[in-house]
Amino acid sequence: MFTAVEWLGHDGFRLRAGVTVYVDPWRIAGGDPADLIMITHEHFDHCAPDDVRRLLGRNTNILGNAASIKLLKEAGVEAEMRVVKAGDELEAAGVPVEVLPAYNTSKFRSPGVPFHPKEAGHVGYVFTVGDKRIYHTGDSDMVPEMRAVVCDILLVPVSGTYVMTADEAAEASRVVDPSGFSVPMHYGEIVGTEADALRFKELVGAEKVRILSRTV
Repeated sequence: MFTAVEWLGHDGFRLRAGVTVYVDPWRIAGGDPADLIMITHEHFDHCAPDDVRRLLGRNTNILGNAASIKLLKEAGVEAEMRVVKAGDELEAAGVPVEVLPAYNTSKFRSPGVPFHPKEAGHVGYVFTVGDKRIYHTGDSDMVPEMRAVVCDILLVPVSGTYVMTADEAAEASRVVDPSGFSVPMHYGEIVGTEADALRFKELVGAEKVRILSRTV
């Protein structure tokens, strides 16, 4: 049975149900050894070799896009690693995983140049822990591929600038329509504040949103 979803700050999460799964751990002190670590993309606040090392166990599996796996290997991280891309379906550490694209449609570093271009191969993950399907969108805007997702828990960015605004995230939550609840992320570090999470909760409805305290 699914036991916990813990927010580690920014886009980082730990999920447990017989296995221990981390997504995008960053600026963490440590934690239970990971069975599976999933990295959405290579940016420093998502792919952090020192944080990954703190979580390695004897049989930790790591999934990531090509650039993040390259970064981890170059940093000397030693674990079972696999490069994934959008459209992949696989199992790692006993966890069923579906890989989705994560990209910007309306957030640009310069005219016509997205912060997270689709061709960069950044990803999000739909994965099953215990009896729950969780969708971590990665750093993304609301994109058409989200319409086909079926999940119980949605982990969605709300801060704007590089990712969805709270209003855009609320629309994504309505489209994905998780059977359980949505959790706002990507605030409190670099960009975004708790006000973005509260705005998201107001728009979606308190019964469908969980604002989590950061797990230390």
